[in-house]
Amino acid sequence: MRLEAKLALSNTLSKLLLVLLGALLIPPIVERVAVSHTDEQLREKCEQVLTLIRRDGIATFVQGEQYADYNILKQEYITLTRLPAASGGALPAPLRIFDEPRQVDNEMEDFRIISRQFVSTGQRYRLEIGSSLATVELLTATLRRMALWVLVIGALVTVLSDAAFAHHLLRPLHQLIVRRLEGVHHPSAFSYEPLATTTADFQRLDSSLTDMMRLVQSAFEKEREFMSNVSHELLTPVSILQSRFENMLQDPTLGDAHLLKLVDSQKTLYRLRNTVKTLLLIANIENEQYLRDESVSVAAVLTDVVEELEDRLTQREIVLHQDLQPDYVLLQANSTLLFTLLFNLVSNAIKYNCEGGRITITGRPAVTGGYQLAVTDTGPGIAARHLPYLFDRFRRVQAGAAAPEGYGLGLPIAKTIAEFHQARLTVESTEGQGTTFTLHFSQPSRNA
Repeated sequence: MRLEAKLALSNTLSKLLLVLLGALLIPPIVERVAVSHTDEQLREKCEQVLTLIRRDGIATFVQGEQYADYNILKQEYITLTRLPAASGGALPAPLRIFDEPRQVDNEMEDFRIISRQFVSTGQRYRLEIGSSLATVELLTATLRRMALWVLVIGALVTVLSDAAFAHHLLRPLHQLIVRRLEGVHHPSAFSYEPLATTTADFQRLDSSLTDMMRLVQSAFEKEREFMSNVSHELLTPVSILQSRFENMLQDPTLGDAHLLKLVDSQKTLYRLRNTVKTLLLIANIENEQYLRDESVSVAAVLTDVVEELEDRLTQREIVLHQDLQPDYVLLQANSTLLFTLLFNLVSNAIKYNCEGGRITITGRPAVTGGYQLAVTDTGPGIAARHLPYLFDRFRRVQAGAAAPEGYGLGLPIAKTIAEFHQARLTVESTEGQGTTFTLHFSQPSRNA
C-alpha cells in the first residue's frame, strides 16, 4: 500500500473514531445544554412576572386564593398561590427548579418547573412557571441532530482537505519514485534534473539518489569498458594460439601422445574463445553497437532455431510443439540477436530437459498489449531459492560432474538481448514439473 493511501486511511479512521466518540458524548452534552437553556428561560420569565407584580400589584393577578394560566398548546403555565402566614418569621423557601407531572385539562403532562416564594403586601405567595418537557426534548433532539451533522460534515471536510494536502505534500515523493526508481532500467536513462520541491527531506533524498546513481553509472561504465577491452585483448592472442595449434596439428612428425594433448588444448582454447566472444557480445549490446532496423517475424526466427537444434532434439528424443496464435512481427529488431535469444532459450530447454521430454512454445497477444512468447520444458525444474539469481553471469544452478556443460552465460545473454528489444524476460519454475521462460514484448509491432 502506498504511503499516501496509508495516510488517507489513518486520517479517515481517526475521523471515524472522532465521529463515534462524538456520537457517544454529544447526546448527554446537548441534553444538558437544552435543560440549562430551559432553566435560564424560566428564570428570566420568573423575574419578568415579579417585575409586573411589583409594578401593577398582586391584586391585578390574584383575585382569590390562586391564579393560573396555561397557553393554548399546554406548553407553558403560570400559577400564583397564596400561602398561609409563616410562623416565627420564617424566611421564604429558596428558588427551586425540578421536573414534575401536572394535570392539565384532565391530562397529565410532564413539566420543567421553577418555583419561587415571595412576599407582597405582607402576604406570602408561591410563583410557579412550568415549561413542557416535550418542548425540552424537541429542543434537545434538534440540537443533537445539528451537532451530529456538523460533526459528520466537519469530519468529511477535514478528511478531504487532509487527503488533498497529503497528495500535494507527497507529490514530490511520487515523482521521485517514478522518475528516479521505477522509470530507470539502465543507469544511462537516469535523469539528473533536480526535483522541484521545497521540502528539505525530499531534497536530501533526491540529492542522495542522484549521488548514488552517479557512482553506479560510473562503475557500470567502467565495467562495460573493462569487459569490452578485455574481450578484445583476449580474443587476439586466443586466435593466434588457435592458428598455431592448427599449424602444429598439420606436422606429420608429431606423435600420437602429443597430438591428443594438442587436441585437448585446442578444445579448451575453443571454449575460452567462445566465452570471450560471448562477453564481447554482451558488451557490444550494452554499448548499443547493434542496430534495430529490421522487421522480424518471431515465427520465422523460431523456425530457423528449431532447424538448427533438430539433431539435439532427435538425440534426446524430445518433442517440440509450437503454438503461435498469431505470429508476431517486431518492426524494430535485430534478426541476428533475436535468433541468439531464442536459440539460447530453446537450447536451455533441451539441455535441462529429461530424456523423451517435451518442449512447448506458445505465443499469445498480451491482455495489456504487446505479445508474450513462452518456452516451457518438462525438466526437473529449478528451486525457488535459485530463481532470483538465474540471470546473473557465470552463475549455474546445477554443479558437479552430472551438470550439463556450460559457463552460465546463456541466460544473461538472453536477458541482455531481450532488454535491447525493449522486452522483459521472466521465469517460473516448479520442481519436478518443469520451467517456463516468458518474453514480454511491448515495442510497436504488428501481428502477422
